Amino acid sequence: MLPFEYDRQRALSVQKKSFMNFNLVSFDTVYEPLVEESSRVYVYEFLANQPKLDLVFVHGIGNRNISYLLWFGENFSKCGINTYFMILPYHWFRAPSSWRGGEPFFSTSPKHCSVMFHQSVKDVRRTLDYIEQFSQLPKAIMGFSFGGMITTMALAIDERFKKGILAFTGGDWRWINWYAPHTEQLRKDYMEKSNEYGCRDESTCVRNRSAAFEKLDQLESVEAIFRLEPACFHYDPISYAKFVRQPVLFFKGLFDRAIISRSSRELIKRLPDVRKISLPCGHRSSYFFRRFILRRSVKFLLEGELT
Repeated sequence: MLPFEYDRQRALSVQKKSFMNFNLVSFDTVYEPLVEESSRVYVYEFLANQPKLDLVFVHGIGNRNISYLLWFGENFSKCGINTYFMILPYHWFRAPSSWRGGEPFFSTSPKHCSVMFHQSVKDVRRTLDYIEQFSQLPKAIMGFSFGGMITTMALAIDERFKKGILAFTGGDWRWINWYAPHTEQLRKDYMEKSNEYGCRDESTCVRNRSAAFEKLDQLESVEAIFRLEPACFHYDPISYAKFVRQPVLFFKGLFDRAIISRSSRELIKRLPDVRKISLPCGHRSSYFFRRFILRRSVKFLLEGELT
């Protein structure tokens, strides 16, 4: 069984609590998480009065971004889009209270990270299973930052999604691990601990990845990704991009330092059907463009017929 596969007939064991403008839904994971807190998936369900589409929304890494991105869930629903804002594993109440969110994803081990990323993909697919129990509407997915990486993988893996939106995200771990400000501690860990492939600095990373990097354009299936070494390609969005057949809308920040331009470009150029919108903002300051992002996303999602 491939890392993103699971038994879709397994019972969800759904629980739901209703609040003023959303439902908080939870259901069992299909894997054994690292901590008990992540044994159930939690989804904020924002339902539209006259829905035209179901949208799974995937937030970025860390707890701080979740509360302000929930704004999108509420406002998409006002535009006729049912929105299911999924809490990623090892975040918020899916993690110990002392965690800042997403700690297990910051590892020097590609094999460990592959497991973590594919757990997230399984949660996305499981959320889709939940939605399909009661809705026959077309399905789409949107992801911000780290959530955009998971979204890229999910689009390539699960054809039930008919459109995708990627916001302020990218691929190619060379640029993220060695240049992003939020991976500074990870760079120290590489120097001190290395990993199973002997990666200690950018030069060894490039050397270890070069042969597999050249094979990306020749991949014929998602399954073939898992024959590449090192295992960082097993969860690198650029490995999955060519298999994303659905139309994609891509928001890119011109001054984004968290996902630098080279990382975004590597992902964009591999997506077969992509529309890019560049905004004069950085990673966090993209929030000031949230209303513009909402309008353009709604237009993209609802234009034409999704089948």
